[in-house]
This record gives sequence, structure tokens and C-alpha cells, in this order.
Amino acid sequence: MKIQESAENYLEAILVLSNQNGTVRSIDIAAYLQFSKPSVSRAMSLLRQNGYAEMDKDGLITLTPKGLEIAERVYERHRLLSTWLVSLGVSPDTAAEDACRMEHVISRESFDKIKEHVARYQSGGEA
Repeated sequence: MKIQESAENYLEAILVLSNQNGTVRSIDIAAYLQFSKPSVSRAMSLLRQNGYAEMDKDGLITLTPKGLEIAERVYERHRLLSTWLVSLGVSPDTAAEDACRMEHVISRESFDKIKEHVARYQSGGEA
């Protein structure tokens, strides 16, 4: 299931905003991602057409199971990579920016190994 990085960013944003606010509208996504309203509107249309998101009559956006699966995967990568980079001494802002880029291109194998390494490190094992 490979989708474009921009779609992954939108799905992740919907997940984060939904967790923070309970409901999500296009205007919330535009503010969160610092994108124009027309850009968000176009992206939401494409996400709906491809079965990743839904919008009700009141403009509330939700993720479909397929969209939620992708959003959760990307968000897990983002959180873990950010935490890992900070633990290596990278500033939190830089770590978040780098994690945002890395989360889209890292292989499952590499991510799983970093995840294992972080788990060992956090449990007191060797780094």
C-alpha cells in the first residue's frame, strides 16, 4: 500500500488533530499544516476519492479504516524517529523536521531495527 508522501502527511495530520480535538475540519488541517484552504480542499477530495477519508454533511473529516492504518503507521514512525534522534542529541525541532522526512522513505526493515534498538535502550540494554 504505497501512497504519495503528501497524502501520508494529510492522513497523519487528520489523525493528530482528531486525537487532539475530537473533530477535524479542512480549516483545522490548513492551519496545522500551514497550507492554503484550496490546497487542503483538493487533497481532501483526492483522499475521499481514493477511500482514505470521509467528510460528512457538516464538513467533519474522518479516516476510513484504510486511511487510519496508513496514518497510524506514519505517526508511529514520526514519534519513534523523533524520540530516537533527540536521544542521540539532536534538538527537538530538528528531530521533528528530520523525522517528518524520514518517516516516508525508511524501509520497514530499517524502522523495525531502530524500533528494537530503542526498546533495548529504554529497557536498560546496550545502545
